Amino acid sequence: MGADHVDRPRPGGSPRPREPTLTSSTHAQQPAAETPLAHVVFIAASAAMGGFLFGYDSAVINGAVTGIKSHFAVSDATTAATVAAALLGSAVGAAVAGWLADRFGRIRIMQLAAVLFAISGVGSMFPPDIGALAGWRVVGGIAIGIASVIAPAYIAEVAPAAYRGRLGSFQQLAIVLGIAVSQLANYAINQAAGGSSSGKLGGIEAWRWMLGVETIPALVYGMMSLAIPESPRYLIASGREARARDVLAEVEGPGTDLDARIAEIRSVMATEQRARPSDLTGGRGGLLPIVWVGIGASVFQQFVGINVIFYYSSLLWQSVGINESSSLLISLSTSIINIVGTVIAMTLVDRIGRKPLALAGSTGMAAALAVASWAFSYRTGTGHSAHIPSAQGTVALVAAHFFVLCFAFSWGVVVWVLLGEMFPNRIRALALGVAASAQWLANWAITVSFPSLSDWNLSATYAGYACFALLSIPFVALCIRETRGRTLESMG
Repeated sequence: MGADHVDRPRPGGSPRPREPTLTSSTHAQQPAAETPLAHVVFIAASAAMGGFLFGYDSAVINGAVTGIKSHFAVSDATTAATVAAALLGSAVGAAVAGWLADRFGRIRIMQLAAVLFAISGVGSMFPPDIGALAGWRVVGGIAIGIASVIAPAYIAEVAPAAYRGRLGSFQQLAIVLGIAVSQLANYAINQAAGGSSSGKLGGIEAWRWMLGVETIPALVYGMMSLAIPESPRYLIASGREARARDVLAEVEGPGTDLDARIAEIRSVMATEQRARPSDLTGGRGGLLPIVWVGIGASVFQQFVGINVIFYYSSLLWQSVGINESSSLLISLSTSIINIVGTVIAMTLVDRIGRKPLALAGSTGMAAALAVASWAFSYRTGTGHSAHIPSAQGTVALVAAHFFVLCFAFSWGVVVWVLLGEMFPNRIRALALGVAASAQWLANWAITVSFPSLSDWNLSATYAGYACFALLSIPFVALCIRETRGRTLESMG
């Protein structure tokens, strides 16, 4: 099910061996030397700031959860519901983002997300009760959902085909940087407050600072969105062809045949109507097969349990006898591994393709999760009396880090790149929203269930995640088609 690829020199390296070329749109792709890469990188990085906030807002709760539970004196189930509340908001945000982007433009919706992130940060810092905190988490979640759809769709529409995979990877790089910064901030604030998220810093509890700091990058995101152009495809769709011509010249370089590019985009749009939900329906399962593939990729990405590491690693390591400060330090180290894996993916996604990375990652994740399951089977006791032998504890730590590495160089990047480019042009934003919404619902299911499942049997929980990683291998092999080197207009 692989796709043909365009012959193209690699930046900084020798040309790839000649491969079959596409029968359409090859005239639109310029040699690397003619592409204004620095400018395109800035545009992609600015859009990916939404991903940074996505990662920060998603993971910052990891350090705050112990303090929240103590301050409001709530149960594990209530704490889990509060953590997961953001994910319900994310599902809503992802579901409406495509429609909003088609109606108002990609840039305006980025700005809306920035405002929601900022409001959520301030509200989460000073909630009067646990219900209010959950409500502000939902607001932040809506912003996360919007950012999860808008950034990959916008980057895919603006990036030249030769660099689209790597630039699309900016979304995941920004997410993992956001995660890492949140864990670094959590650890620093925790230490400044005496090693406890319930401790105070400047008269304010540490967990409140952890949640409130995201207001700063939210404002930066809003300002950066003012400095980048609207998507040329949206501009043409809204009748602003002259501006679209300027943007294409900006991002594809002086050697681009602008008349041909505009004619190509316009000819695709001429056969299309604005996407409606009914346009996604068809086939045996009620939806188009390509939409089901997008949903499947999103669900598998979450059902391997990756966000247990980023939402609950503090509680996870405390549940096997590690203190709060050390558990936050471990969370920071896994975030750094996450960045390393993401950088590896960015260097390989356009060289070897999406499918090989996904298959390698699935294999590694299945093995790592199985080993972690074995190690956790040695846990004894519960609560503060929980303990794991040192040998098995070391194995569990190594397995968890290897799992994060395998996820980061494969599914973490590949899924977002695929979702930004795999759908036909007419339904891209809408279908991406549906797939991303499914991802957030799957994320919610894993997040809300983990505390109860880990109390029941931590080892069996990880064995279940390993099974999903194993099942993702035939899914990739049979259902995913390679998109490396193809223009968006050629996706059908």
